[in-house]
Amino acid sequence: MIVAIGTWELHLPGCSSLKEKRSVLKPVLAALRQKCNVSVAETAHQDLWQRAEIACAAVGSDRRVVEETLRLADRVVEGADGMSIIDTAMVFR
Repeated sequence: MIVAIGTWELHLPGCSSLKEKRSVLKPVLAALRQKCNVSVAETAHQDLWQRAEIACAAVGSDRRVVEETLRLADRVVEGADGMSIIDTAMVFR
């Protein structure tokens, strides 16, 4: 079994409240769940307006499939409006 975790450190320059931050993050989290079939959550910086960290987890029996799932997730996050990626990390176990 292969378990992979992808994390993205994000900057949300247009947000001036936590409500605006949620409105930017919510569609991205939903798109990751729908398109990539991964578990996803905001994992850090919940109290900051213009910063967020999201993480997703994928599990499978074939490493290539799990890697492709995380590559697709990365493209989804890259294509999201209202945010830019500061840093990203992928861990496989």
